Amino acid sequence: MTTLDTDKIDLVRRSWALVAPYKTAVAALFYRHLLTLDPALKPLFNGDMAVQGEKLMSMIGAALTLLDRPAQLLPVLHSLGGRHHGYGVRDSHYAVVGQALLQTLQDGLADAFTHGVRAAWTSVYGVLASEMMAGAAAALRSDRVPQTLAA
Repeated sequence: MTTLDTDKIDLVRRSWALVAPYKTAVAALFYRHLLTLDPALKPLFNGDMAVQGEKLMSMIGAALTLLDRPAQLLPVLHSLGGRHHGYGVRDSHYAVVGQALLQTLQDGLADAFTHGVRAAWTSVYGVLASEMMAGAAAALRSDRVPQTLAA
């Protein structure tokens, strides 16, 4: 995992603390942006979007807590990537999710979404997405191993 510097981690955590109290609205805005950017993703979300939003906000908060503890964060991200692969998420979707996240943060933070905050979130999201994709790739490889060999 690419190591993130403490300044980026601090910027991301401080900016997240500003939007986290509004998690329901932030999640709804994120999904609105995501599905506007790529309406073809709508079939991936067939459950209660409020519950999905709660999971999203919880996952982001948990990941941010572990940013300076990669040994704990990596297995979580790999597992999450594997699960998302099972839901139909593909590598190409991560770029759209990143765009939606940055747009949501820009809307929510307004003037507090400085160039430095944007750069920090871009770096952090890049690492998180990369590790989730690695987890998805590992899950795909294990799906292809014949069961007699996997046992």
